This record gives sequence, structure tokens and C-alpha cells, in this order.
Amino acid sequence: MTGLGLYKSSSLQSVHHHNMKCVLSLCVLAVFLGLAQSEEKYTTKYDGVNLGEILKNERLRKVYIKCLMDDGLENCTPDGKELKENIPDALTNECSKCSEKQKQGTKEVIRFLYREKPEEWKPLQLKYDPDNTYVTKYAKQLEEV
Repeated sequence: MTGLGLYKSSSLQSVHHHNMKCVLSLCVLAVFLGLAQSEEKYTTKYDGVNLGEILKNERLRKVYIKCLMDDGLENCTPDGKELKENIPDALTNECSKCSEKQKQGTKEVIRFLYREKPEEWKPLQLKYDPDNTYVTKYAKQLEEV
């Protein structure tokens, strides 16, 4: 009888140990899924940048334009680098990883450049949309700008 009691205890410990492994595995999976989900959005670290100030200041605006137009990143501010790296993906995926503030900021920048500075808008358009793929895709939104 003692042997049977020991067997039951050992069996219960094994089941308990297995359940703990499952719980631990689920916790680890939840953490990884949380991290993967958080990577689905662009960083909001630069959402506080005053776009109006940059757009109205020719010197500042030209720094960003130069960053976006150059092939390298050496002429870019940290937020300019982030912007430059995300433009192709944002265009392709309709800014699906953008925060609401980033979507509004995008409209503000496009509106300003398209209406007020077409000489700065056109080279950007040619660089990031040489085949007019996105101009065609977003024609309605561009008209609303």
C-alpha cells in the first residue's frame, strides 16, 4: 500500500509539473505575442515634434528634405532617419502602422508641400513614387489635401 501511495504522489507531482510547464510556456508565448504586436506600429517617440514649426521654417524644412532625398542617413536627424526608413512601408501599407497623430501629421506635411512648396514636393514624389503608383492609389486623398 505504501508503494501505491508513493506512485499516486509521484504521478500527481508529474501532472503538476507538466501543468506548470504549460502555464510557463503560455506566459512566455503571451509575452512574445505582446512584443510582436507592439512592433506592428511605428514608434511614437517623435509624435511630439512640432511639424508646423518645421514646415514654416525654411532652414529646418530643408534639413528634412535633404535627409529624405539623400541616399544615406548621415544628413538626418534621429526623427528624420525614422521617417525615411518608414516611408516605403507606410506608402505600401496605407500607413497601417501609423498612430493617429502620425496620420494627421502626414496629411499636414503633404498638404503643405503639395500646396505651398510644389518645388519641394515634386522631387520627393519622384524619389518615393517614380511610377506614380501611390499618386494613383491615393489620388482621392491627394485631392482632399
